[in-house]
Amino acid sequence: MKLLYEQRQLPIFQNRMYDSAEEAKACPKGDMRLVEDLGSGLVYNAAFQPELMVYDAHYQNEQAVSQLFQEHLETVTNIIDRSMGRESIVEVGCGKGFFLELLQRKGFDISGFDPTYEGTNPRVRKHYFKAGVGIQGKGLVLRHVMEHIQNPVQFLHQLKEANGGGGKIYIEVPVFDWICEHRAWFDIFYEHVNYFRISDFHRMFGKVIESGTIFGGQYLYVVADLSTIRNPTIDMEDRVQFPENFTETLCNNPSASTSSAIWGGASKGVIFALLKGRNGQSVDIVIDINPAKQGKFLAATGLQVLSPSQALALLPAGSTLYIMNSNYTKEIKHMSNNKFNYVGVDQ
Repeated sequence: MKLLYEQRQLPIFQNRMYDSAEEAKACPKGDMRLVEDLGSGLVYNAAFQPELMVYDAHYQNEQAVSQLFQEHLETVTNIIDRSMGRESIVEVGCGKGFFLELLQRKGFDISGFDPTYEGTNPRVRKHYFKAGVGIQGKGLVLRHVMEHIQNPVQFLHQLKEANGGGGKIYIEVPVFDWICEHRAWFDIFYEHVNYFRISDFHRMFGKVIESGTIFGGQYLYVVADLSTIRNPTIDMEDRVQFPENFTETLCNNPSASTSSAIWGGASKGVIFALLKGRNGQSVDIVIDINPAKQGKFLAATGLQVLSPSQALALLPAGSTLYIMNSNYTKEIKHMSNNKFNYVGVDQ
């Protein structure tokens, strides 16, 4: 294997929220040792310890409170509709159920599985999808699940078995090529054990029905025939191109402002705040529009998440506002009256 990147003591769950700063700072941590496997060509964290990862109701990863992200989900809905249809759909890892219920309202026949589910929808089961659960789908949906699974190919084989040996599958994950191109060191998480390129899935499946990038190029999707899953082999003509200067923007300090804030208290914000702090550039405030995060504390740094109205009342005009995902720049400028120094960290 080829070593690509190392980072020590990252929170194992950057999306787990804490009730106190002390608890957040003491959160479980693990090391990142990102490698390219020279047999399969896949990229993963060789230091990952799966026994540490226990997902529960404290895990908060719902992005759908944003109008922009809801528009993204409409795009995903159209892909699933045209490639898999609306009958007998199973969402594996449906989270809090927002997307599943969106599809329900649009007339999809859909069931879901996720141990972190908190609601009461009878179509969602609070456990993992596996053989013997009594449900099989013509189409399986895996939105941001594969990056969390230590042995992704083995997992797909298990899904094939659980689903009676076939069916179509929709997979959506972050784009590793985008992370490399944008030197997005804040997009490398312990929780994400795998980092994928579109070509990986073409080597995993004998039949890919459709593939591409969405959400401003940050996510990739693939629709494939699950019955054709196979063990991938590295393509020596398509090796990972990992930049040597991957963390160069970590040292950037674009403003001498006395105040700074992060907009986005999810994965990117947690790692950005942590590594900036380690580099002597601590952030003062964290903003998030998700009510489930507000008042809680970020893993590792112990920074408290504030609502936009709370945070913007504290920030002097001209403060630096780090936008964790530039897809939301227009939305954020509008909500904050365009009175700050806006820095899109992924541009």
